[in-house]
Amino acid sequence: MKAVTKIFQNCGLGIVLLGASLLSNYTLVAVAQDAVSSQQQIEEVAQRLEGIMDTSARARVNSKAANVRMTACRISLNNNAQATNKSNNPIFLYQEQALSSELNKPYRQRFLEISSVNNGRTVRSLSYKPANVQSVINLCNKPVSERIVTSTDLGKPVCSVYLTRSGENYIGITPNEGCPANVRGAVKITNTIVLSKTGMNTWDRGFDANGKQVWGAKAESYEFRKITQ
Repeated sequence: MKAVTKIFQNCGLGIVLLGASLLSNYTLVAVAQDAVSSQQQIEEVAQRLEGIMDTSARARVNSKAANVRMTACRISLNNNAQATNKSNNPIFLYQEQALSSELNKPYRQRFLEISSVNNGRTVRSLSYKPANVQSVINLCNKPVSERIVTSTDLGKPVCSVYLTRSGENYIGITPNEGCPANVRGAVKITNTIVLSKTGMNTWDRGFDANGKQVWGAKAESYEFRKITQ
């Protein structure tokens, strides 16, 4: 964590961001109001999460680092699907992560509801686990008109993360208790994220029932950078 603290100090952030995560199965984002309306903040966070990011730059200089691709796109809810926060106009995203060599086999999939809470001072990213993960693989490859999700498809909410706006970045961290999980031996996931205009750095970690870290970032972050195709 010394490395994380140093990065935040150098950026003048002074506070730890979440993700994500995305931005893990669960990404909750909180954004402080800074002369920007709550709806503008929701839009800005969604735009930064949208598109394609990968870790190819790190993989090129570190043979042990995996090249991971993260893809996110907007989806529409049909009339039967209801947002959990009705005080604003939330934006819904579909997000998946996969090894760049196995894009048809994502190892993490989620729906994200980006909304405003705390009287417009915070943006929340509430993560849902899709009810049928196989049916939504590569959903972002479909035309916008076909990215329609029902309340059943959306699945159950899993975890929320709040992002705080600081300068040009959004910073945050998962709750102290982390987010429940069942991924590669982990029952809990924590994540620290710095979301910028060009991508995001994440410290994604999985812990077993004994509190031991079983996978994820150590001192170095996962560095996702936006790419174009």
